[in-house]
Formats: sequence, structure tokens, C-alpha cells
Amino acid sequence: MTSSSELRSAVVVLGASRGIGRAIARVAARERNIIVLVARSPEELAAAATEVETAGGEAFTIALDLLASDASSRLEAFLTANGLTCGVLVNSAGYGLRGAATSLPADDQLGIIDLNIRALADMTLRFLPGMVARRSGGVLNLGSVAGFTPGPYMAFYYASKSFVRSFSAALHEEVRGFGVTVTCVAPGPVSTDFLEKSGANRAALFKVLPKLDADYVAERAWRGFKSGRRLVVPGISAKLTAFIATVLPTAAAVRLIGRVQRRSRDPRPHGSGSGIS
Repeated sequence: MTSSSELRSAVVVLGASRGIGRAIARVAARERNIIVLVARSPEELAAAATEVETAGGEAFTIALDLLASDASSRLEAFLTANGLTCGVLVNSAGYGLRGAATSLPADDQLGIIDLNIRALADMTLRFLPGMVARRSGGVLNLGSVAGFTPGPYMAFYYASKSFVRSFSAALHEEVRGFGVTVTCVAPGPVSTDFLEKSGANRAALFKVLPKLDADYVAERAWRGFKSGRRLVVPGISAKLTAFIATVLPTAAAVRLIGRVQRRSRDPRPHGSGSGIS
């Protein structure tokens, strides 16, 4: 049986089969790291592994449903069986849906909480204590500029990314004295299939905002994490969006986002009404 001192440190990337996660895996591979690629699709994992090896890394793959209740324990067992330990955890798996909360299927919306929040927290709590004990490594969480404000017509997605930003900032402060870093990267819209799958590409907001390249986001995310940053907001437009979201009164921000994310088919309330914020 391999002792903990003999285990080799790996960069574990969740959601590694596509998008920003796959791009971060390639960036980390250039430093000759061992990269453990985690996603559901064996075919896409195989393609990502080839890219990692071409970039100079050593690739391991595990097809895993992160929504399974035993996902973190199965991943830990896989690492141990291969003589590895999680030196860096990249939480890049997640999804969103555009539409009125009252119209979208409840199970699909609750799945956003399960993946974007519960799975991320579960994996972090599984591997972060070992990093603190070893006084090295860290966690890189994929957030979004959506995490700076509530988001009507993508309510669950915006709320989940707000959790990621808050959770990451709190953990960053808790562990930074142990030589461990927790970083949240919060990009704006990125040219991946997320926009199409979520339906966000049909909203006016995402048609107006410039799209970042996944490789660009990955480069800055990895660089920021390596330098011990708490928060990385790649790109000028994302920085401007985050700044406006933090200085604009919440009521005004919510109304503005609601207007630019709403589509004609979404339910429209009748009468002006009143509310308490």
C-alpha cells in the first residue's frame, strides 16, 4: 500500500472535457504537471488527455458523474489507487439555464445547486484539509461576473456563482496562512458551448457583451492562482461589469439585468404592484 508521503501530487480538473476546464488543464500541463481529468464523457476525456500529453503533462482520466453522492470518495479512491494525491483542485464543472424561474423545470434548476454549489463544496471539503496539512497547493474555483449581482431570468445560475465567489473568498482567508491558495476566477461571457446550452446566447445581455476566449481566461486564471490571488476577473469588459455591479444599487441592477435578459416569451407581470427590498 502506498504511503501518503509516496503519493505524487496532481492537478485535478473537474469539468475537464470542454470549455474553460479543458483549457486550464492544457495550461497546467505546460508545467509538466500530472493532470487528472474528470468529466462524464469518456470520449471527450480521451481527447482532452491527448491535449494534456501534447502540452507536456501526464494525463489520467476518470469518467465520473459529479452529482453522484459518492463522487468525491470515488475520486479520492481513484487517486490513491494510482499513487496520486490532489495537490490542486480545479472546480470548473457547472451549468446554467436562462428563463423565468416559474417556467423552467424545477428539477433542472435544482440541479444547478447540486452541481455548481453542492458538488463544488463537497470536492473542496474532501481535498482542502490535505492541502492544509501538507501546507501546499490550493483550489481554483470557476465563478462568473454573474456572481456580483442577482440575475433575473437566470436566477439560480447567478445565485450559484455568488456562492462560489463568497465561499472562495472566505476559504482564501482561512487557509492563506498555511501556504494554500483558494482563488475564484470570474470571467464574463466566454466562447464555449455554455451560452448555447444554457440559452443565454438568446438574451440581449449576452449578445452585447464581448466574448472572451477560453484559453485567455485559462491563462489568467492559472497565473492568478499561482500568484496567490483571491479573485481574478479576466478582461476589461468583465472588470467593468463587476465594478458597475458593485457600485450600482441592487434594485437598479436587478431591474437592468431583468430587462436585458428577459425575452418576449417570458411571463410578464400585470400591474405595477409594489415590493419591499
